[in-house]
Amino acid sequence: MAYRKVNADQRIQGHSQYLDNDDLQVTTLELEWDMEKELEEPGFDHFQLDGTADHHSGNSQNTNIDLEPIQPSASPKGRFQRLQEDPDYVSRYTRPTPKSNRCNFCRILKLFCTVLILFIFGILIGYYAHKKCPPSPASSEPSYPHFYHEILKEIKAENIQKIFRDLIQLPRKEEDTDIAVELLVRWTSCGLEDVQLVNYSVLLDLPGSSSNTVILKNSGECFYPSGQKCYRETKKLHSQDLLYSYAAYSAKGTLEAEVIDVQYGTVEDLVLIQAMTNVTNKIALLKLGQSPLLYKLSLLEEAGFGGVLLYVDPCDLPKTQNLSDKAFMVSLNSGGDPSTPGYPSIDGNYRQNRSNLTSLLVQPISALLVKRLVSLPEDRSKSDGCIPLKLPVTEKRIISLNVQTVPTYKTISNVIGYLKGSTFPDRYVIVGSHHNGVYGYSGQEWASSTAVITAFIQALMLKVKRGWRPDRTIVFCSWGGTSFGNIGSYEWAEDLKKVLQRNIVAYVSLHNPVRGNSSLHPVASPSLQQLATERQSLTCLGKMKCPGSNVSSVQMQGDSDYFINHLGVPTVQFSYEDIKTVESPSFLFEALFPAHSTVTEELDPLFNLHETIAKLTGEVTLQIASEPVLPFNALDIALEVQNSLKGDQLDTRQLLAMASRLRDSAELFQSDEMRPAHDPKERAPIRVRMLNDVLQGLEKNFLVQQAPPGFYRNILYRLDEKMSQFSVLLEALEHCKLHQSNETLQAALSKVLNSINSAQVYFKAGLDVFETAFAGKK
Repeated sequence: MAYRKVNADQRIQGHSQYLDNDDLQVTTLELEWDMEKELEEPGFDHFQLDGTADHHSGNSQNTNIDLEPIQPSASPKGRFQRLQEDPDYVSRYTRPTPKSNRCNFCRILKLFCTVLILFIFGILIGYYAHKKCPPSPASSEPSYPHFYHEILKEIKAENIQKIFRDLIQLPRKEEDTDIAVELLVRWTSCGLEDVQLVNYSVLLDLPGSSSNTVILKNSGECFYPSGQKCYRETKKLHSQDLLYSYAAYSAKGTLEAEVIDVQYGTVEDLVLIQAMTNVTNKIALLKLGQSPLLYKLSLLEEAGFGGVLLYVDPCDLPKTQNLSDKAFMVSLNSGGDPSTPGYPSIDGNYRQNRSNLTSLLVQPISALLVKRLVSLPEDRSKSDGCIPLKLPVTEKRIISLNVQTVPTYKTISNVIGYLKGSTFPDRYVIVGSHHNGVYGYSGQEWASSTAVITAFIQALMLKVKRGWRPDRTIVFCSWGGTSFGNIGSYEWAEDLKKVLQRNIVAYVSLHNPVRGNSSLHPVASPSLQQLATERQSLTCLGKMKCPGSNVSSVQMQGDSDYFINHLGVPTVQFSYEDIKTVESPSFLFEALFPAHSTVTEELDPLFNLHETIAKLTGEVTLQIASEPVLPFNALDIALEVQNSLKGDQLDTRQLLAMASRLRDSAELFQSDEMRPAHDPKERAPIRVRMLNDVLQGLEKNFLVQQAPPGFYRNILYRLDEKMSQFSVLLEALEHCKLHQSNETLQAALSKVLNSINSAQVYFKAGLDVFETAFAGKK
């Protein structure tokens, strides 16, 4: 035990050379424990070291004790054995080297080998992982614009052109089932899942076996709507054009009466005419444009007219379009199957007898026939420049108008294809085109629309086959019955109304994407205007025929009607038009002219414009379907409301005060809820879902119960880009002039006030829900 004491004393000296190494201290303690264990074993009672006493006494007096320094050794022998090797060491008892020393060496050796093997193995794993694994997140695909580009680069003009040419070769029939079946096969072959053919039996108003006619009583001459005289040879030569120059769902019969020129049929025009003459049962000569046809017909019907000759003034058309000798077709149906208003046309539902949607006999005619009515030379516009057509006030024209159509139940077909979302499969982004045109009058608009949506599906499904899916479900729809009043889309939406009210997020329209080739014309609801502007500027960068144009919220043609006016769904549409068309009176698109077979390829021979529309539509669709937070701008709605109340025509102080509160709530919602949600660190799934639900239902607050005929029930949309105020307010103001009463105006003001208040309460309720739900977490 004496040796242990000396060693302990040495450890007390803080500057001893024996304690310079920490590892040495640990080893020394372990060896002491081994030595003590051995000394306590039997036979060690008489163990002695020569000179033990001297060492002990000397240690208490002199720090320079004469001991050999203990140096770290690579030998596995241990401290106790080195003492045995000392020449002064004398032992009366010998025994083998302790087994524990050998075990220590083995453990150290095993530990060293294990570390070495793990180190080499780690190097190998790292090498092969770096070689075979995908790139690190910093350079990987998660960024949305990257996979947008991967999908959109597969959309090519030559592919759209090929699809287009295949479609126009298909035989055309009055029922569109054959084309719908062809689309179903194409979409299914692309890989689109769950493609359905949805049929409805609906009431269509078709032309009879003979064309409608106009007879001049002064001369006895008979004319077809195109302006050609009623000869049998003419009838055979242009049978389809003659038959389909009519107004669907017009009253039927014959009316002989005086023709009165009402120009565009505005309130001012009617006030002036009614002050001059009695208009009861007279025939109005009416120009198409400036306001919805259904609205103008309602004014004429209210005034007491019995019939209408409808035409398009050549001065309102682009110079490139020579349609002066062309009659056209219009539909007087505001939407859906007339026999089942407000409910779907499914088996067992009651069918109403509504083949006539107006009491007026309405007949579209060409500008050429108008010139003959007013006794003008046919080349007058060429010699004197474009002079708007007008019937001389001093001359009296009496005609006999014969209108005959045949109401018939026909089957129309919708093609519906679903691409299920991975995160929110119960939220729908609908992309809509149409495949139905009036038989003999459709031109190629339907094929243009269908080719674009099919090319987008093909590009999208290539990415889906590699494992990608959008967050939300994308529903691709090709509608039937569009030309007769958007019947296919109305019936499908009425059939699924309860589901769509809860699930639909946005509608992206592809109705007639190329109507001209000089100007890109984007239309979007206020909440999507910012997104449409951004996509337009990025996609059109550097392109010659993609000039930046303002994104506006104006009434648009096509099957978006039900989704805007009955479901309050944010909507966006991109199309190319002629600049003259944009500047000309609105609502000329209500006329369906017979188009010759090459018009689309003349407008866009290389299909580059089609490709641009497809990519714009595709990117907007992908962003709405894939962004965690819906790319809707709530504040833009409040700003649009404020801008729509500017002007000095009406006293809108109360409305402006309410709009100011709406803007305050929208700004608070934008800053407190929307901005944090765009930060991935704060993007809690439940919070994002609640936020998206608020954004999804925002525009529903601006649906009024009833609007004038042809006006949108969603008051956020204006009639045209020249109008800056709410359309319903301006119409009510005009109505006051006609009836010398402000009752209609007060009702319109109340509708707008209630809509703004509803939106403000909606915002506030949303903020309260967030504050309550996340108060604890904050």
